[in-house]
Amino acid sequence: MAVLRKPRKTVAGSSAPREGEAGPFAASGRESSPFALLRAPQVSVRFINFATSLIALTALVALLYYGRDFFVALIISAVFAFILDPAVLLVMKLRLPRGMATPIVIGISAVAIYLLAILIWTQVASLAADFPTYTSRISELIDKANGRLDNFEQQTLQIVVPKSLQQHEEQIQQKPQAAMQARRRKAGTKIAPPNPAPPEVQQVRIVSEPRPVIATLYGYLSRYLHVLVMVSFVPFLVYFMLSWRDRIGESFLRLFKGEQQVAVERAWVGIGNSTRAYVVGNFFLWVFLSSASALVFFFLGVPYWVLVGAVSGFFSLVPYIGLPLSILPPLIASLAVPNKFKTVLLVIICAAALHVLAMNFLYAKIIGRRVRLNPLALTMSLMFWGAVWGGIGLILAVPIMAAIKEVCDNVDSLNPYGELLGD
Repeated sequence: MAVLRKPRKTVAGSSAPREGEAGPFAASGRESSPFALLRAPQVSVRFINFATSLIALTALVALLYYGRDFFVALIISAVFAFILDPAVLLVMKLRLPRGMATPIVIGISAVAIYLLAILIWTQVASLAADFPTYTSRISELIDKANGRLDNFEQQTLQIVVPKSLQQHEEQIQQKPQAAMQARRRKAGTKIAPPNPAPPEVQQVRIVSEPRPVIATLYGYLSRYLHVLVMVSFVPFLVYFMLSWRDRIGESFLRLFKGEQQVAVERAWVGIGNSTRAYVVGNFFLWVFLSSASALVFFFLGVPYWVLVGAVSGFFSLVPYIGLPLSILPPLIASLAVPNKFKTVLLVIICAAALHVLAMNFLYAKIIGRRVRLNPLALTMSLMFWGAVWGGIGLILAVPIMAAIKEVCDNVDSLNPYGELLGD
């Protein structure tokens, strides 16, 4: 007859496993834990989420790279629409509908851009006519600078190296020649005359037949055909974004409900304000720098002071490398004519002083209040958008990151990312 045994009780009153049996949480070589069975699924879920996010990020970067013409045209149109929207609202106060106020504002903007382009083109055309004179003058300055460097090097060697060593070096260089001449005299051989000059090589020039003007223009423009096609859509996009702004905004807000609509509306207003502040602020800074630089260059006698001032003011707005770029145009223009060294030095000092004044004081008051990005985020955004979209990416990097920051600041779940991008 089998004897029934009661299970052994532990201190906590639970039954202990028998000898040779493994507990439910026992593991070979490891301490038993009730969460051991849950670790493997959690790791696999995290890995899947990370891999999915990485694939989605890679696909997004590839989409931005291969569709850069489309996205650049769309973003440029949106930037122009944000800039011109206050002007449209101002014209609408004359009791005109938005559909009539929009073409009026766009037409005035087009005329202003056309007049500015004509002014710049006249300066560039006159500069192109005098370009050979500039290049010859600059080559003369380079030759003089090289001659002065050679003289300075020889004088330095004469001062540093003792005369005894210089004489000894000259003797060492003359000994092989004297020894060779002595050997030839002993052997009774005559010194061979120098080799006659080789006959002149007849030059052969290949002249290509002139291509028709239409074929030349087509061959040049065909490389940028896709860019021109996308740029041609910008005026139409700006017009529809301005004239249909209210309807587009209402339709977009209907995609969200409750508190999401309030957050989206605040983010939309913030994007418009930050974009407008950045572009308009940079435009006023460029006007100030161009005007001040042109006046200074005029009094200093720098040629083509209007064009040089405009280019120097534009280069001064480039992040991080704006100081050397702003100095380069007036420096080249002042070196190309016979000026004194004091004038060139004054041009460099004035260009640097205007850049420091604008970027350290005016920039913070005009733009810094609206666009608050820390230097690390700004630098990384410039690197990323420059690598993806090239030169135009460097121009659009700050508005894009400012828009992303506005979205993060107005969405509760994305607030930590906004704080990470902010200053």
